[in-house]
Amino acid sequence: MNQEQELIILRQKVSQLQEKIEHLRFSRRILMNLVERLEREKSLFVNQLERENKKLQQHNSKFAQCLLAKNRVIMNLERQLSTVLSTGRENCE
Repeated sequence: MNQEQELIILRQKVSQLQEKIEHLRFSRRILMNLVERLEREKSLFVNQLERENKKLQQHNSKFAQCLLAKNRVIMNLERQLSTVLSTGRENCE
C-alpha cells in the first residue's frame, strides 16, 4: 500500500468515527430527554402520593378522634350501668 491509499483509508475511518460520534450525541440527547421526562413524571407522582398521604392521615386522625369520643360514651354508659346495678343490689338487700 502506498501512502495515498493509507491516507484515503484513514480519512474514511475518521469520517466513520465522526458519524458514530454524531449518532452517539444524538442518542445521548434522546436519553437525557427521556431521563428528564421520567424525573418530571416521578416528581408529579411523588407529589400526588404526598397529597394522598396527607389526606389519609387527616382522615385517620378524624376517625381516631371519633373512636375516642365513642369510647368515652361507652365508658360513661358502663359506669352509669354499674352504678345503677350496684344501687339496685343494695336496695334488694
